[in-house]
Amino acid sequence: MPFSLILSRALTALLTLIGVMVVVFVLVRVVPGDPIAMMIAPGASETDIAALRAVYGLDLPVWQQFTIWFGQVLGGDLGTSISMKQNVMTIIADRLPATIELALLALAIAVLLGGTIALVSTAWRGTWVESLIDNANGLLLAVPDFIWALTFVLVLGVLVPLLPISGRSDPTIDHGLATQFFVLEGLLRGKFAFVGDVLKHMVMPAFAIGLPLAAVIGRVLKNTMMDVMVQDYIVLARIKGLSNGRILLQEALRNAAVPALALTGVQFTFLIGGTVITERIFSYPGIGNLAIDAVINRDLPLIQGLVLTFGVIFIAVNMLVDALTAWLNPRLRHA
Repeated sequence: MPFSLILSRALTALLTLIGVMVVVFVLVRVVPGDPIAMMIAPGASETDIAALRAVYGLDLPVWQQFTIWFGQVLGGDLGTSISMKQNVMTIIADRLPATIELALLALAIAVLLGGTIALVSTAWRGTWVESLIDNANGLLLAVPDFIWALTFVLVLGVLVPLLPISGRSDPTIDHGLATQFFVLEGLLRGKFAFVGDVLKHMVMPAFAIGLPLAAVIGRVLKNTMMDVMVQDYIVLARIKGLSNGRILLQEALRNAAVPALALTGVQFTFLIGGTVITERIFSYPGIGNLAIDAVINRDLPLIQGLVLTFGVIFIAVNMLVDALTAWLNPRLRHA
């Protein structure tokens, strides 16, 4: 990818991030509700309320509040949470690893399941197997993630209690980890029993989030592979005597993967945003669950910090996908 294109993408990302900051800052202040009124003690005087508003800078004009916050963000400070009385950056850093690990597991499930759907449908195209898989894929696509979450809680958590329905790990286990990346650090330190417990807590929310994405990947990848299967080089491969399995995996899948990769990257950013309701249902301690608490408490600094975090993730993932797509596609790589 040319340097000029990289510079252009980086500049666009910066402008997009600034736009996100402006929009979220204005929106959280025009929405009805006063965060100070929710945290002030009953019977507090107007003087006390005014003093508390001054502490959080809410007595200043909106443009001045934004200027101060923008300067803080440039310095790596997202402010102090009104409801939790902690540094916003610290709160998000403590919760973000949980959401990242959950989203990555959900993505792995979606890619494996979606890829399997596409391969089987293509291999059995024109038969009842393809029709059955298409109908099942339509069901996965039609049912939203929170419905899957509630169904899993009812079936696998209550009726047949096979998996834990809340939390991130067993609170009685002393893991002794230095970071909140439980799976990664647990594997590196050889704490396999603890990692297994964490994965047990992640299975249901990860499947709830990943199933709709698997349906999207499966449908797009199947359609792309169907187009590839009629190309001349596929016919040539058949003439050479290559088996159907080898043609599917080495020729069709490899050439159909680039559009599916671009879609998966875009959907991954929505997948992270989609963890909000699912994390709430499973009481999973990620930034999705934190976002709901921030909105309920009208915690303006925390809401701003979370939206900014989602924006950074969205931009970073899309830039990574663009780079991978250009690397995998020779026409884009040498453009």
